[in-house]
This record gives sequence, structure tokens and C-alpha cells, in this order.
Amino acid sequence: MCGIVGVTCLPGKLENPAKIIRKCLERLEYRGYDSVGLASIFKNRIIVRKGKGKIHEVHKKLNFDGMPGNTVIGHTRWATHGAPSDNNAHPHLDCGSIVAIVHNGIIKNYLELKEKLIFKGHIFRSETDT
Repeated sequence: MCGIVGVTCLPGKLENPAKIIRKCLERLEYRGYDSVGLASIFKNRIIVRKGKGKIHEVHKKLNFDGMPGNTVIGHTRWATHGAPSDNNAHPHLDCGSIVAIVHNGIIKNYLELKEKLIFKGHIFRSETDT
């Protein structure tokens, strides 16, 4: 299981979207307590902060509330494929750093898909099925 939340708003309409996401994730922590992460869009680039541990521990190290941006996604992870680690925490970026993704569930044929993508030149930075 995992907890997933997201928000998007017009500039200036919400005081701190990342803080809203963090608070929502705190309510969903029972759905995943191995790691946590947020991704936001700011000035046409994706900013990711993520790490192994409970939300309050990782937030203390990475300051989720200080993330800029009006579009933010967040994820709490209950590890299935890949051990709990900073690299295996969601969100994950594509190899071009233009897409951030979180998901819940198991991708059963991920090894087959991963092999095909590696053959095409894609780079993976985690041991998960994402």
C-alpha cells in the first residue's frame, strides 16, 4: 500500500502547496511508512525531495514545507519491490528529468519492461518496479 496526494493551483491561490501535501501525507502515513517524498514544478523544472523513514524524520532533514511550486505530488511508500532506501522512495524521475511519477501497487512484469527500456538507453536509479 501507499499514500498518494497531489495539488495544483494558480500562483498565489494557496499559501504553501507543499505544506498542504505534507499534512495530507501525515494523515495517510498508515498506508506507507518506509519512505516519503514530494515533487513540485517550479520555473519549468521538477524539484524532488525524498528519503527513507517516517514523514516527520524526513521532513526534518529535507524541509518539505520549503519547496516552491504550485503543482505538487506526494507519496508515502510501503516497500514491495526494492528495500526501503532514499533511492527507492517515490517520486521517481524519468531519465530526462521531465516527468515525475508516483504509483501504488505492483507492476508484475516490471523486470521485462525495465530490460527493454535499458536496452533503449534509459537509466534507472532505483530497485523498484517504477
